[in-house]
Amino acid sequence: MPMFRIGADRDLPVILLIDDDMISREVIATLLTLHGYTVHSANDGAEAIAKIDRGDLVPQVILVDAQLPGFSGVELIQSLRTRCKASIFVISGSQCAPDLVAAADGFLMKPFGADVLTKLIEGRIPLDAPSSADSSEPVLSRETLARFRELMPESMVREVYVAVASDLRQRSEALKEAIAAGNATAVRRIGHAIKGGCGMAGAQQAARLGAMLESESDQLDNSPAVLQDLYAATQSLERMLEVEFPAQTM
Repeated sequence: MPMFRIGADRDLPVILLIDDDMISREVIATLLTLHGYTVHSANDGAEAIAKIDRGDLVPQVILVDAQLPGFSGVELIQSLRTRCKASIFVISGSQCAPDLVAAADGFLMKPFGADVLTKLIEGRIPLDAPSSADSSEPVLSRETLARFRELMPESMVREVYVAVASDLRQRSEALKEAIAAGNATAVRRIGHAIKGGCGMAGAQQAARLGAMLESESDQLDNSPAVLQDLYAATQSLERMLEVEFPAQTM
């Protein structure tokens, strides 16, 4: 999914989105595209740099995830600045290191909408990020689902959530292996990805559990219980989708 141009508005800046999480990347790109932005995407910093160097695009705004593997952080931002004059905004599901925020032109907390990005681009103060979900939150944000239905055909909305549920299944298995291996770094990375992707899609229970895994990754004794809750949250999401899209089989 290298580029989105549905309904592109020539008056809006061309965006380069750099995010290694597939769900978060696709949700952000789809939302921005449906608001008129032309969006190119890259999985990591090296891919983004290669696209710019080849002349595939001349970005005017770059959104870069705060926790990319490999070539990332302040070094990536500095490298991007030598290649283009784009405004660079860091995006993350949690607060970032001060040096990273200082190196960028702004910061957006996931989940965010196109209206918040537009305010930031125009130099206006962005809206406050939503507070972290708690255990009483629903499986799926009705507000997010309604917004998607306003912007996309029903079949496309369904595809988004089918991808979210499938991604959760895969990440749960990777998480199980990381916990068994005692790999706190992997647990934190997986939790961060779940929090960001599910937060953008409005899968609130899963996003909350991802945040717990990220923040408590050094306490691996708690992780198996969170993993079981994540399995349950995934099943609840799948059941809810069967209700929301009754004509389709998950």
